[in-house]
This record gives sequence, structure tokens and C-alpha cells, in this order.
Amino acid sequence: MIALPRLSLPVRRQLSFAATALLGVVVGGTTLRIDPTEASTASVMIAPAIAASLISATSGEHLIENRAIGMDAKLINAAMPFSSSPVMAARPFDLSDSDPLDRRRALLCLTQAVYYEAGFEPLEGRRAVAQVVLNRMRHPAFPKSVCGVVYQGARDPVCQFSFVCDGSLYRRPVPGAWKEAELVARAALDGFVERAVGAATHYHADYVAPYWAPRLAKISQIGAHIFYRWPGAWGSTAAFTGRYIGEPNDPMALRPPLRQAILTDGSVVPVEDPALAGPPIARAPNDVGGLLDTSKGWTLNIPMPSESNSASKSISDTQVKPHEPAAPVTLAAR
Repeated sequence: MIALPRLSLPVRRQLSFAATALLGVVVGGTTLRIDPTEASTASVMIAPAIAASLISATSGEHLIENRAIGMDAKLINAAMPFSSSPVMAARPFDLSDSDPLDRRRALLCLTQAVYYEAGFEPLEGRRAVAQVVLNRMRHPAFPKSVCGVVYQGARDPVCQFSFVCDGSLYRRPVPGAWKEAELVARAALDGFVERAVGAATHYHADYVAPYWAPRLAKISQIGAHIFYRWPGAWGSTAAFTGRYIGEPNDPMALRPPLRQAILTDGSVVPVEDPALAGPPIARAPNDVGGLLDTSKGWTLNIPMPSESNSASKSISDTQVKPHEPAAPVTLAAR
């Protein structure tokens, strides 16, 4: 996860107030309504202030604050007990008969999450990440579309899923692993349920120990990821009453621009956005092909006919002179 510039205190207060107000609307005071398809007619009660506190602790800058990393984090995580409550599987989520455009968008976003978050984890771990995305979509605390969940925070200081903001989306995926991730995502959208993570809405790698972890219920570990659900009734299956609204946005429109990379020594590495640069143009190494790189300050200067003789002589003189060797370029290790 990457850390971006801190928000000012007034802005943070406004965001906190907005989150509380939003929860007041979503939660409807203190009661979360149960989906009519559920057999139970019970209600899930949670105070809006508590809900806002939990969201604040697992959002924005708090999301990436760690108590420890590396081996210290692994010791902390191992010492934290798993919840003694039974792990209840989520209800199936089926998009097989949905609008084709919604399905294509949802499949792309969910495949991205599975691949970039757990593409080389065990199969169960990849399925677990897909399940978390769908669990979030159904919970009142998160957006009501698959892409909305995956790209939450993309325009804010911190993304909910680090791959959205750390430049991963601009790197070409490994074809085989991508195909496998797509199969996992497709199965999840067709109703497959990963029962091992139940109602999990959060997870983190075992080599970090985030400050928010003790506030949630630790329910399972699969591969390198530890999974959590909200505490108490807000983490019960009855609380997942959110209605899917479709995919109102094109995933490409949700993708944040590629940011400059900042190395550990504070230096900034300029980057070029490949989505804006366009596809590569195949040509011989010594053939400029009439292309002019204006980003380097080059301009086109065609001599007038009256100047052609002197211009040709100038070019000829340049070509017969030996070239100076280029200065070496030092690349910073990452």
C-alpha cells in the first residue's frame, strides 16, 4: 500500500462528518434492514457513531498505518487469536443473467482484484479475495457495484486495494495467471462461494500488522493473507443487505492516472502513462519514421530551397565527424 499526501484537519473532519451522515442514510438511524429474500425477519442494530468509527479506522490514512512489518508483524499476527464464532458462508451472488455490459465490467474489475492482489496465491486464496470483494459490495459500508468496491479510494489519498494506486494496473499481467484469475472471478459472479472466509470484508498480508486489525474479528488465514469481518452483528450474514446497482462506470474511467514513483531516498522518478502514449510503433532501430518527439523540445525545421545547399553541407559535415560517446546513466535501485 502506498502513502500519499496527508489531508488537512478541516478536510479530514469534513470527510468524517460526511461518512457519518452517509451511514445515517444507509443504516436508516440505527437499524439495518434485512434483504426480503432472507428467511429471517430480524434486524441488525448498530449505532451510527460506532459504524463511522469502524469505517474511519479502516479507511484513508488509517488503512495503511502499521504497528510493525516483516518478522515483527508476523509475530504480532500469530499472537492475535482467531474469533471463536462459527464462520458462516455468504449467500451466492449470481450475475449470469444480468445486463451483458454490467457483467463484462464486473468481470474485468473482479479479475483485476484477484490477479493483482492474489494472482500467485493458492487457489483458495484467490477465491477468498473475490469473495471479499462481493461481500463488501453487499455490505452497507461499501459501494454497491463490483467496480465501485475495487476502485474505492482511487481518487482519494489512499485506495482500499493497493494495486489500484501503486501502478500495478499499468504493468502487463502474466497471461496464464490472468486467465486463472478470470476463471476465479467468473465463477464468483456465477454463484461460487468461498466458505472459508465467510463474511470477511478485510484482509492483509501476514508481513504487515495494521492498527485496525485488533478492532475486527480475525476469522481465517489462507496463504499469505489473513481475513477479517466486522465485529458483532455488523459482521453477521444478516447485515449484508446491500442491493447491487449494476456497473455505472467504465473501469477505465475509474483508473487513476499513473503517479510519479517516489524512491525511499525521496527522489522522484518521472513516469510516462502508457495509456496516453499509445501502442508501440514497430520500426527499425535507426529509422525515426518521421516521428518527432516534441516532449524533448524538438521542432521541425525544413530549409528553404535557397538554403538547401548549405543545409546539406551542414548535415554532411555532422555525419563525417566522430560521435561523442553518450554519458552513462545511473539508475536507482528499487
